[in-house]
Amino acid sequence: MRKINHFGVPTTTPQPGEVYAEGLKVWLTNFNESPNKIEYLRFEEGSWMPELIQKVAHIAYEVDDLAAELKGAKVLVEPMPGGENLTIAFIEEEGIALELMQFDK
Repeated sequence: MRKINHFGVPTTTPQPGEVYAEGLKVWLTNFNESPNKIEYLRFEEGSWMPELIQKVAHIAYEVDDLAAELKGAKVLVEPMPGGENLTIAFIEEEGIALELMQFDK
């Protein structure tokens, strides 16, 4: 079952409080500090992230079984560490990117 966690919105404008994620080549804001759970993403030129993620807003869902969610899905970004006790991946559904987040228990 999917549970909405946050919304990711690409931007080209620097945002207050953004931090740089070197491995992704993107500046990010903390969606936990947003009353609407919005994460702004400002990609550095040459980021390896797929264009769909760089150009179109995405929805991030918490999932219980990441492997099951990826089965048969159009995977944009394979599972990778997203922080302490967190694995993330991106898929495409209905023309948008979905971020899938599995927290280790």
